[in-house]
Amino acid sequence: MDTVVLGTTGATAADVLAVARAGARVELSEEAVAALAAAREIVEALAAKPDPVYGVSTGFGALATRHISQELRTRLQRNIVRSHAAGMGPRVEREVVRALMFLRLKTVCSGRTGVRPEVAQTMADLLNAGITPVVHEYGSLGCSGDLAPLSHCALTLMGEGDAEGPDGVVRPAGELLAAHGIAPVELREKEGLALLNGTDGMLGMLVMALADLETLYTSADITAAISLEALLGTDKVLAPELHAIRPHPGQGASAANMLAVLKGSGLTGHHQDDAPRVQDAYSVRCAPQVAGAGRDTMAHARLVAERELASAVDNPVVLADGRVESNGNFHGAPVAYVLDFLAIAVADLASIAERRTDRLLDKNRSHGLPPFLADDAGVDSGLMIAQYTQAALVSELKRLAVPASADSIPSSAMQEDHVSMGWSAARKLRTAVDNLTRVLAVELYAGTRAVELREGLTPAPATRAVIEAVREAGVEGPGPDRFLSPDLALADAFVRDGRLVAAAQAVTGPLA
Repeated sequence: MDTVVLGTTGATAADVLAVARAGARVELSEEAVAALAAAREIVEALAAKPDPVYGVSTGFGALATRHISQELRTRLQRNIVRSHAAGMGPRVEREVVRALMFLRLKTVCSGRTGVRPEVAQTMADLLNAGITPVVHEYGSLGCSGDLAPLSHCALTLMGEGDAEGPDGVVRPAGELLAAHGIAPVELREKEGLALLNGTDGMLGMLVMALADLETLYTSADITAAISLEALLGTDKVLAPELHAIRPHPGQGASAANMLAVLKGSGLTGHHQDDAPRVQDAYSVRCAPQVAGAGRDTMAHARLVAERELASAVDNPVVLADGRVESNGNFHGAPVAYVLDFLAIAVADLASIAERRTDRLLDKNRSHGLPPFLADDAGVDSGLMIAQYTQAALVSELKRLAVPASADSIPSSAMQEDHVSMGWSAARKLRTAVDNLTRVLAVELYAGTRAVELREGLTPAPATRAVIEAVREAGVEGPGPDRFLSPDLALADAFVRDGRLVAAAQAVTGPLA
């Protein structure tokens, strides 16, 4: 997708990913420009009247009782941006800022905000020029929307503050705009407020997390299948008829994925050989139930994201009948809840993967594998500390699963006395997604080594394809101890960029 055209009815997740990650250009449709102009006429008519209208001719938040005279209104809009651009801490990632800017523009183009068409066009110009405002980690309570992050973006629109150019160098925003022939905007009535009042940051991070988790949940089914093989487990528990009698869609999808990966395996079904066992451990037998529950959580989160993508979030809003009304649609609770829900699912998926890895390394539970998958146990430590690293990541994920949305800190002199903390929920989910990737990389590393150590037994064709691909990627197989961190980093990249899924699907065909 080279160009995304914004209309009045919202955007799609694919649009967000194209702009945030792939650098797609943004254009405004004729419909959007007309809607912007029509809404602006309404705002200007209200601004000319003596009656105070929130956001147009009054102060903001707890200061909304003051009526602002016409000669001070440009200053008012400029000041709200400057004062609210109060973020602190590390810089937020470029893709997050681009998503944030694009989603605010999406709402502006709805014709519900009263922003002039030329302001919207300048927002698109910034994105198209590759200019990325410097946005900081801390400053948003998720109500009224992501105020501080959006303020830093609006500051760049005004030619103030700092921004990163397409060359990756941070410079004063005014210099960057001038270099690209973009004139800074002078904000008029309501425009400063309209640029700040939205759930765009948390929504953008939700959309990107869902895209990443789609790959990771398929990856988890693959690594679980490889671990089942390595542990000589049974694939009978994956039979479709067993999952049909508990018809959770995600569970059925995960079981089908695992069964597809294991097709043709010569390792499965040996659970009665040397150390007979009636059933495999929960971490193996219940893998589809846990991963499937996460898949269903993603489906709910995707529904929330789609609804938010179709929304026009601002306060006040311009309605189709010409009224300008205050509302509470900027509250981030719907998005914050699913961000937290996903963090819980991610932590549990990582937890069960770590348990399978630990089982592979324990000679008392691995059904014939050497201790820690070491070449010469005692002289070699094998993957002992790789599991430590995995356990540390899982422990961190459990802390990240503590919900942010259950905490509210009153602000704005008790006017904003209940906030969503959705931005915080989104930030910790991004860390959780990164850590889940690393956890699955360790399971992949251990599982593929364990399968290779099962001499005389032939793994499934899909497993063989994964092993060949991961070895071609530079991840070494069984052997004496070596510097392990580089191998784990390569395995992490193999999972992260989708090569694991691609390798399996080359044999199985499309996986869910």
